[in-house]
Amino acid sequence: MKEQYGERIRQVIAYIENHSSQPLRLDQLAEVSHFSKYHFTRIFTAFTGMTPMAFVTRKRVEQAMVLLSRTNQTVLEIAGESGFESVSVLNVHFKRHFGCTPSSVRNSRQKHSNFPSLLSNKQAEPAALTDYNVAEGNPLLRRAWDSMVELREIAEVEVAYVRHIGSYLDTHHAWNKLTGWAAEQGLYAANQQFIGISLDDGEHTEESVCRYDACVTLPEGFEREAHREEVAYKTLSGGQYAVYSYYDTVERFVLAYDTMFSVWLPRSGYEADDRPCLEFCLNDPAQDPQGKCMVELYVPIRPSA
Repeated sequence: MKEQYGERIRQVIAYIENHSSQPLRLDQLAEVSHFSKYHFTRIFTAFTGMTPMAFVTRKRVEQAMVLLSRTNQTVLEIAGESGFESVSVLNVHFKRHFGCTPSSVRNSRQKHSNFPSLLSNKQAEPAALTDYNVAEGNPLLRRAWDSMVELREIAEVEVAYVRHIGSYLDTHHAWNKLTGWAAEQGLYAANQQFIGISLDDGEHTEESVCRYDACVTLPEGFEREAHREEVAYKTLSGGQYAVYSYYDTVERFVLAYDTMFSVWLPRSGYEADDRPCLEFCLNDPAQDPQGKCMVELYVPIRPSA
């Protein structure tokens, strides 16, 4: 199963290499991979060590270096042929990657012969892809991870929610508003469930615009219309989920996602379905003796094709 995941990522890499000069979108690359577009970035990053669009940019600057070293095209022509919308955009990414500008490379081409060393990483497959999942060969570690993941089928559920936009480390603002409102309605952890939903992947979305919904499940017959201005409502999809139990600091919770998408999922016989992950919150970190959060991370899954 891990090999199948790797082959699908290699297909994406080949597609990027063959089309790097053209506009490339995340949903387009997800379609090539046949992974859920909702979770594609996490899977690609787990295998390669970088986001899909960062990988695209790397391939483009490498192509620009090849053209600078082997042709007499102008920097403007090279920018366009490498997939950059302007010379200024090429300059920014090229300097970040190689530590110099395209013009300086062009000007020194006749004086130096260090292009092979600059290009040496072009042919190398990402180390994370070739060395992926060292734990696979360790049966004790593999069994330990498997014992921490449970498959569950859940029904769809109606929730009220408050949306937070910004850093995922500041979601307490939404939770404070939601729990205050929930208490007024008599909705407590004893009779309802509190669920967080991280709607954006922080790997490729600016922290300031990441969306997060703090949700509480609603009892049957709850009067929504009386509270339309205070909270919003939606239905969370049911279905099969892989559940990972986490107890640690809020800052480290991102590691739970990494564990599920890079360690468990590729060899599970499943793949991520096109539904958001659900974070069932089982405690209040502010009331925990160690300041830790207790969360069950629900990753939506379907049998692998």
